[in-house]
Amino acid sequence: MGENPRLVARSRSSEERKKKAPTAAILDSQSVKTANHGGVRGYDAGKKVMGRKRHILVDTLGLILHVVVHQASIQDRDGAKLVLAILLKQFGWLRCIFADSGYAGELVGWCKRLLPRRGLRLEIVKRSDADQHRFVILRKRWIVERTFGWLSKFRRLSKDYEYRTENSEALILIAATRLMVARLA
Repeated sequence: MGENPRLVARSRSSEERKKKAPTAAILDSQSVKTANHGGVRGYDAGKKVMGRKRHILVDTLGLILHVVVHQASIQDRDGAKLVLAILLKQFGWLRCIFADSGYAGELVGWCKRLLPRRGLRLEIVKRSDADQHRFVILRKRWIVERTFGWLSKFRRLSKDYEYRTENSEALILIAATRLMVARLA
């Protein structure tokens, strides 16, 4: 007779056991220009870009969990609510979401009220005052920036050429799938 897998798992030390799903995620947005055609677009005054914003939620490896594309005129805090609303249906294992200072404010409380029993928290990663005039790698934030760098290698994602935002989201997921398949090979 074989051993009971539950007893074997309990007898291992915590270093030997690995979680099957990440408990942390990172949230960020990217403003991109749109091609000269119809469709939803707006002006991002902070980055001086006329186009759309891509919000992505990635795990700690930089793999995309969820993506939302909308007009660039929507602020990061409001766009994050569109991304985080998926937490009501999926990603029950997430406990902490890291974000930059653009998401500070009422979004932290909104995230706590979204799922009060789950213990989900939104942690704002801020840069120190001494490092404001030079480039510094911020804890956990570099992971999502690396994912944006990976996505920028795809020609169709250099600008937003799509008429519908759903098509833009699908192209981002196709590019992410291609990156994952390349890792397997």
